[in-house]
Amino acid sequence: MEITHYIEKAKQGDQVAFTFLLDHYWNEVYGFMLKRTENETNAEDITIETFSKAFDKLATYNPEYQFNTWLIAIAKNVHIDLLRKKKSSLFIEITDEEDQQAYNVADTSPSAEDDLITEQNLSQLLQFIKELKPHYQEVIHLRYFQEMSYQEISEQLNEPLNNIKIKLLRAKKLLAEIIQTKR
Repeated sequence: MEITHYIEKAKQGDQVAFTFLLDHYWNEVYGFMLKRTENETNAEDITIETFSKAFDKLATYNPEYQFNTWLIAIAKNVHIDLLRKKKSSLFIEITDEEDQQAYNVADTSPSAEDDLITEQNLSQLLQFIKELKPHYQEVIHLRYFQEMSYQEISEQLNEPLNNIKIKLLRAKKLLAEIIQTKR
């Protein structure tokens, strides 16, 4: 009975009732959010916003439900909104020029196909390479036997770096497929 009395008083704008409800439910909402966020600052911020929203919308509270359940539902929604904001802020706009610069960075880390290729017996590998089209054979030879960088291959063949990357990627995939089928 006491809680409903304070809720009704708060609906009428009674500051003492607001303070009572805040004090009474603070630990429950804060504890719930602390478990979810595992961060004291975030839990506190969410709890503050929860009470702010709850007090703004107190007129919409349905007394058929427990007040703490209503508060927890609001807290969950505030938390979800916070996560969405964080997620959307992870995506930053970049210019076409910056995108092109990022694209032009050659990937020198070995891929799964690279690992598979380097594992193979050399004579057997040479036989597999001969099954590729000549332009794929050439980029494989330059990359793995002459150990040239993407940039060096690009200059050697007088082709754009992006073309070399795509050719090598395609050549490695085709070679890996040939190796897999011959095993």
